[in-house]
Amino acid sequence: MSPSTRADGRDTRWAEHRRARRAELVEATMKAIRRHGAGVGMDQIAAQAGTSKTVIYRHFTDRAGLYRAVVAAVDDLILRDLGSALATPGAGDDPRALVAAAVDSYLMLVERDPEVYRFVVTRPLLDTPVSDDPVAGMTSRIADQVTAVLAARLRREGRDDRAAGTWAHSLIGLVRAAADHWVAQPGREPREVLARQVTDLAWGGLAGALRPPDRPDVPEESR
Repeated sequence: MSPSTRADGRDTRWAEHRRARRAELVEATMKAIRRHGAGVGMDQIAAQAGTSKTVIYRHFTDRAGLYRAVVAAVDDLILRDLGSALATPGAGDDPRALVAAAVDSYLMLVERDPEVYRFVVTRPLLDTPVSDDPVAGMTSRIADQVTAVLAARLRREGRDDRAAGTWAHSLIGLVRAAADHWVAQPGREPREVLARQVTDLAWGGLAGALRPPDRPDVPEESR
């Protein structure tokens, strides 16, 4: 084995170790958030991780880097749940079921991890504005997944799919606004109730937008 090969092997193992350690620190951060609430501090996060703030910063550079890593983890969870919901048999053929699946998969994470969601949207670790918006990036990726499903449906019908992005991003913006309001309510109503309310509101607009031009009304089974 040549020296360069041995060096490459060490580099690979070190990179894998760093990825694993970053994942452990993100998980510890989320546990600290669940334990102490969305306003958790770096000292509490370090204590939960069993390490020092210096070690955390070594892996994430600063507080903003750790915050972005948590947002990315939450993003992955929502995309995973949304992908499963959209893959449910019939969801792609029933547009109202598609809307309901997208709405409920987002709200399920909020209900399951309300403090983590509050942490993401209130950004307690960010002392100053950042050049990018991690939350906007997260919701954009979620909307892109819904866009793909809506566009595929429109293409199957031989229709222009360019409006799919507008509809999907509007839908996810609506869900996020409703979720932000809902999670802040001390006596909030059940998730199922909110999901139905948001679905009804969104479907009221999408039903007309998705209606083929040669069909003057929407079939009863799609309402």
